Amino acid sequence: MAGELPKAKSRAALLRVPDSRWLAEMTRGVFQAGFVWRVIEAKWPGFEAAFDGFEPAKVARYTENKLAKLKQDDRIVRNPQKIAATRANAAFLVELAEQHGSASRFIADWPESDIVGLWEVLRTRGARLGGFTGQFVLRHVGKDTPMLTDSVLKALRLEGVVEGKTPTSRAALARVQEAFNAWRDESGRALCELSKILALSVD
Repeated sequence: MAGELPKAKSRAALLRVPDSRWLAEMTRGVFQAGFVWRVIEAKWPGFEAAFDGFEPAKVARYTENKLAKLKQDDRIVRNPQKIAATRANAAFLVELAEQHGSASRFIADWPESDIVGLWEVLRTRGARLGGFTGQFVLRHVGKDTPMLTDSVLKALRLEGVVEGKTPTSRAALARVQEAFNAWRDESGRALCELSKILALSVD
């Protein structure tokens, strides 16, 4: 099983991640949500070119005319709301960089013991980054986080941590965080590893 477990980046490694890669993964997550992910992957080189390498400062300055052109650009999936979300998320990352030196520093320094709090930051300050999308972004760049997949949620229900469907309230998410913190303290494993172990326990 150990070979199947995901690995999180160290704080030092996260600090070396360019903010452009955060915007790239935010865009990938937003466009894949509710869509055939293979289409996004096949078009990804076109996304990189169309969005100027996802440099946040540049994308944040996109004009309405630029967005209109992107809506006609066949190198990408031409979803107007998701295209606009990319500009909004670029502005969010620029704001984090202005406040903390870089978006990567802000995320690297966020304590894993309150990772659901970081999910909330992405949901409220970013665009279309709520729910599973925010978790996807963090995991793919390398921040230690659980991912509340169907399998993980099934395991959490069996453990009595959550009831019903995906937890969304602060109280429900706090219970999820408390459970993962306890398992991390007991096992010494990262949150992403624990998440995968839970998934494998019911699959």
